[in-house]
Formats: sequence, structure tokens, C-alpha cells
Amino acid sequence: MKKPVSELARRLGHAFKDESLFELALTHRSCGKRNNERLEFLGDSVLNFVIAADLYQRFPAAREGQLSRLRALMVKGETLAEIARELGLGDYLRLGSGELKSGGFRRDSILADAVEAIIGAIYLDAGLQTVEGFVLGWYEKRLDELDLDGSIKDSKTRLQEFLQSRRLNLPDYELVSVEGEAHAQTFNIQCHTVLLDNPTQGQGNSRRQAEQNAAKAALMQLRQEVSRG
Repeated sequence: MKKPVSELARRLGHAFKDESLFELALTHRSCGKRNNERLEFLGDSVLNFVIAADLYQRFPAAREGQLSRLRALMVKGETLAEIARELGLGDYLRLGSGELKSGGFRRDSILADAVEAIIGAIYLDAGLQTVEGFVLGWYEKRLDELDLDGSIKDSKTRLQEFLQSRRLNLPDYELVSVEGEAHAQTFNIQCHTVLLDNPTQGQGNSRRQAEQNAAKAALMQLRQEVSRG
């Protein structure tokens, strides 16, 4: 039995004037005609606007193409699914029996759509200023880590290119452990590179996220060594 959505609303910190909007945002199309697809459509547009406006202010010297690439990095489904897991949405999704049996509450596409639908629901319930606060809060760390040059490519790609430019072997990623229950797992990854004596560590809500974090840690160490050398 799914947890009551009022519990999630309290965790998010928004008291819905119309709680049925929130219920609808968490209802997948597998439940029937009354589902979150329209809210998802609206939330997608609101999300793109909020992120675009923040990037415009954050990077005053950036060209249009750079801003577009950074926005795409922020609003892609994988990033949204990571946010959904951070918010614990899987426990509150309303899914049809088929999706329940196939583990739909873990599927990136369903989680990402639910985040967009929630954004649409908060926008309708409380307006642009309120939903902007929530979106920027969820994205704060990711936005703060952006830079025009480095963040267009992800950490695994940049680490690979760093090693290839020196004609070195590619990094090796080792899954050390998976902790937690199925709907809230934490993956622990080690990244081994020929230039570092010890592997770097990475954690994440998905294997890919953990690998990215391990690669990012390796890049930071390698750059420190280059600057010292």
C-alpha cells in the first residue's frame, strides 16, 4: 500500500491548497485516463524556463549554444530521475498493476515524468515564484557545480579524455556494494586509474551516478597532481 501523498507534501514543504493536483501529479497513465501527462507537459515548460533564467543570470558571458547545452544537462531525464530518488517519490507513485509488477516505481522515465508533473502541480497551485523556489532548491548543488567548459561533458567522459590524451589505459569502475531497499538503493563504486595509487570512491542512487562521482573525484586528484607537478 502506497504512503499518503500528504506525507510527501509535508516533506517537500508545500501545503497544497488543492491536494487533488498533487495526487494527480503522482498518478501514472497506467492507472487510466486521469493521469499526470498534462501536468507533466506543463511542468516541463516551467522547468525549462526556470533553469534557463537561472543560467542566463549565472553566466552573463555565455553564448546561446553554451546555455542550451547546460540547460539540456540539467533537464534531461536522468537528472530528473536522480532528483525523484532524492525526494523519495517512488514510495508515493500511483501505478497500474502491470507497472507495479514490473517495478515501475524504479524506472527513470516514470520518476522523471513525476518530477515534471509535480512542478506543474505546484505552479498551478501556488504560482511561478513558489515553484521557482522549489526547483532551484532541488537543483542548487547541481547548478553551483556547473562551469561553461567542464560541465558540458560529464565526469566519466572528461576523465576518459584526460587519460586518452596521455595515451593511458581507460579507467576501470568496480561495484563495491549496493545498500538499502530496492526503492532507495545506494551504489558504492571504486574508480581505478593508472595514474593514482589508490582508487577513488563514488556513491549515488544509481550505478551511473556513483560512477560519475567516482570519476569526478579521480579528476580532482589528477588535476591537483598536475598543478603540483
